[in-house]
Amino acid sequence: MASKLLSNTLPRAAFSNKFVRPLATAASQTTRTTVLPNGFTVATEEHGSTGTATVGVWINAGSRAETASTNGAANFIQAAALKNNASTFEKLGGGLNANTSREQTYYASQANAGNLDATVAGLSELVSGDIANIDSVRGSVLKQQVENDNNLEQVTFDHLHAMAYQGESLGRPVVGVKETVEALTKEDLSAFKKENYAADRMVLVGAGNVDHDALVRLAEKTFGQLTNTGVTSSSSKPAFTGSEIRLRDDVLPQAHIALAVEGASYLSADYFSLAVMSTLIGSWDQNLGAAANLSSRLSTIVHDNHLANSFTSFNKGYKDTGLWGLYFTSDNKLQLDDFVHFAQKEWIRLSTTVTESEVERAKQQLQASLLLQLDSNQAIAQDIGSQVLTTGKRLSADEIKQAVQKVSLADVRNAGNKYLWDQEVVVTGVGPVECLTDYNRVRGFMSYNRF
Repeated sequence: MASKLLSNTLPRAAFSNKFVRPLATAASQTTRTTVLPNGFTVATEEHGSTGTATVGVWINAGSRAETASTNGAANFIQAAALKNNASTFEKLGGGLNANTSREQTYYASQANAGNLDATVAGLSELVSGDIANIDSVRGSVLKQQVENDNNLEQVTFDHLHAMAYQGESLGRPVVGVKETVEALTKEDLSAFKKENYAADRMVLVGAGNVDHDALVRLAEKTFGQLTNTGVTSSSSKPAFTGSEIRLRDDVLPQAHIALAVEGASYLSADYFSLAVMSTLIGSWDQNLGAAANLSSRLSTIVHDNHLANSFTSFNKGYKDTGLWGLYFTSDNKLQLDDFVHFAQKEWIRLSTTVTESEVERAKQQLQASLLLQLDSNQAIAQDIGSQVLTTGKRLSADEIKQAVQKVSLADVRNAGNKYLWDQEVVVTGVGPVECLTDYNRVRGFMSYNRF
């Protein structure tokens, strides 16, 4: 249960960022960063608990950096790099992982002392090389779009972003749409890569059995010639629009529904308050074979009345905004409005009658989950790259724990008033959603009689 909650509370490669090193890592380990003269950053966390390390490049280039006509370019370039360069890393024995999100793209491989030089050189060639096999890659991306369309959770969240950030680049799907992907040319992709794959928008990350100084020397050799020609990120915050979309399909066995308000930016003070609030709402899944989680009042209500098959509270943070809300699935299509009613009552309770003991319990649950989350070099590298790109540094485990521990009952209630009470809300429904509460009622319930 904790892992499902955390995967939606803290953004990972698809949505989420992770914060702290695993329990097996020595507490004294810290993240070291070095910025080369051209703006390229090297960040490492060294530990000898394994004989290998994850080494990769994290780039400030996701779908948010695209225009309407180039939507899907970041994912297209990542797919091309994976297709054209995977064999190089397979020969080295480390393989190649890659992913594109709304704000970042990364490429990572496993390396040891014997192949570290070749791995870093391969990553350099990958990010600076030409884009080849365009037509073949285009077919792979179109297939990826079809697969995403069959993932109803992904569909729900894509539409949630599209409605929340209407007309904004943050609202566009990472994989693009069929029309834009079919129209992308090599010139479009090369221009996007030139603008975004720049030295000051990249971080070379090493996590595990890797020497920081040695990695810096390799970076100077292989990435030192990159130019600092990246575009300056827009300082304008994307506008959040309260709205809804319903994709009704009564043939589907379950309704997939998400409700969200505008949240806080990633790693801000309010972000941690919202993370505690998300833990208070909790998550539940009837397929886990467990009874209701009594620390979550909503799970008890849902379990006792079969109002849903599962639900998960989420807290998604981006560099200047966020989405905080609830995603649920249900085959009880006649009582969708009941679930929404009780969920919104719990939301309002966060600014009124939530107790200090509940907040303290949620804080302990959140801290324990954070400590358990990073259980591999890949996870640590993901955490380092995401944080350094977003904030310029990586918070230590102690700093994360302190940030969570500082959240008080007053902070939770103040955040409830600021982010939930009488605020605009976005609703997305996919499937048999005829009985989903009317949007005007959902918006009205954001300002319940609180007592």
